Amino acid sequence: MNETLCRAIQEKRVLELRYHGYSRIVEPHVYGRNKKEEEMLRCYQLAGGSDSGERAGWKMLKVDDTFLVHLTETQFLPRPDYQPEDKVIVDVFARI
Repeated sequence: MNETLCRAIQEKRVLELRYHGYSRIVEPHVYGRNKKEEEMLRCYQLAGGSDSGERAGWKMLKVDDTFLVHLTETQFLPRPDYQPEDKVIVDVFARI
């Protein structure tokens, strides 16, 4: 379990991270494990790159593929379209 991800969610703080070769700025909303026991992070990406080309929007990131996680001082509010009952993450470590 990644304590930085849990803290970011509990304190509603923006993260800067590197994922699949791209720098990303994200608002973390849910962190836990999927059915395959992989640690996953549901977040809203504010800026940065993406394999899909979508620079902003909801993302599901595999935590094992995430590097250089930096907790910023910037706080955020949960997104209006946030769905707390995430169907992918079945074992929740932290959730807004």
